[in-house]
Amino acid sequence: MNVFAEAFAWLFDPANWEGPDGIGARLAFHVVFSLAVVAGATIVALPIGVLIGHTGRGREPAVVVSGALRALPTLGLLTILALAMGLSVLAPYLALVVLAIPSVLAGAYAGVGGVSRTTVDAARAMGMTEGQIVLRVEAPLGLPTVIGGIRSAVLQVVATATLAAYIGGGGLGTYLFSGLKTGNYPMVLGVSMLIIALALVLDGAFALTQRLVVPEGVRVRRGTARLRSRPSRPRAAMG
Repeated sequence: MNVFAEAFAWLFDPANWEGPDGIGARLAFHVVFSLAVVAGATIVALPIGVLIGHTGRGREPAVVVSGALRALPTLGLLTILALAMGLSVLAPYLALVVLAIPSVLAGAYAGVGGVSRTTVDAARAMGMTEGQIVLRVEAPLGLPTVIGGIRSAVLQVVATATLAAYIGGGGLGTYLFSGLKTGNYPMVLGVSMLIIALALVLDGAFALTQRLVVPEGVRVRRGTARLRSRPSRPRAAMG
């Protein structure tokens, strides 16, 4: 039996899904933990990104900070936080929040800042306050891009959350480290496929959400533009 067959056998064995240490419990923890990390990053980065996108100020420092955070080695940061805080779930949580912030921040200021200035000026001319412009104009129009940033953060975190098990944080990564130590490569391959499948499911869910939040007027305008861009068929010559 090859390693792929053994991996599928391990993955679909009902006995491996039972109990507090089974695949089901660890999968649920992995999902909840990843979404909690992205939620924390969103709470921090979203207001800053919206402010930058609305005012047009601070974009350059935000790009520099985002680049610096992306360059941080997650495993090194995780180790430092674990040494400072002890072996708990808090250290990997904070390390992954730092990892997720750049994507959420970039999506927020790109989405809000990408709204047409003509539209924003028209809203001001109608007497809207800056807060109303953000909530009623820029937020709805920029929401697909904002969700795109969150979507990117989710994919990064779901894949990297396996490192939480490095310091006893739990999740699906426990199987990876345990399998590598014991040479149980079918288990390593099986949980790797499960993580890939989880990432694809979440990516599909966020991609669908991005489509659903596009304002109706924008959809109609895009559809009309596509129709106009199609080359017209030459009419048949009249006999």
